[in-house]
Amino acid sequence: MTDRDAEFVGFTHDHRPDLVRMATLLTAGDASSAEDLVQTTLTRLYLAWPRVRRADNRLGYARATLTHVFVDETRRAHRRWERTAEGLPDRPAATGLAPEDRDAVHAALRDLAPRQRAVVVLRHWLDLDVAETARVLDCSTGTVKSQTAKALAHLRAALTPDPTTL
Repeated sequence: MTDRDAEFVGFTHDHRPDLVRMATLLTAGDASSAEDLVQTTLTRLYLAWPRVRRADNRLGYARATLTHVFVDETRRAHRRWERTAEGLPDRPAATGLAPEDRDAVHAALRDLAPRQRAVVVLRHWLDLDVAETARVLDCSTGTVKSQTAKALAHLRAALTPDPTTL
């Protein structure tokens, strides 16, 4: 194994779980699609490893690549997101949420437009600031702010119980 390969394997071993969790949020809980996104991301990272290894923040580079892969996949007209593993047991959640709460969050995320979902994940799960989120998504800070506001309004409405049904 070359030094390059060993370095990449070490990076993958250390950060793949983080990338899978992020991809799971981006895909609104679709674990198989999340795995596909991470695999595509890791392939791109391996091919670009000489450039990645020079980056100041390799994990940040990987997260940006994952976000770009996600946005690219959602733009493909022929791509349909389907849940083909209905009835299979869920993996243990790393979120600390009860399964029914996790399902509600994933359903609310699923209803967001892909870029809104990406903004929410980058801003509120990864805790990136507006400027860094704009850089990752290759858009203006104003776009990040407006997409965040729209996404959070939708999530609040979707996740706030209706007081008339209580």
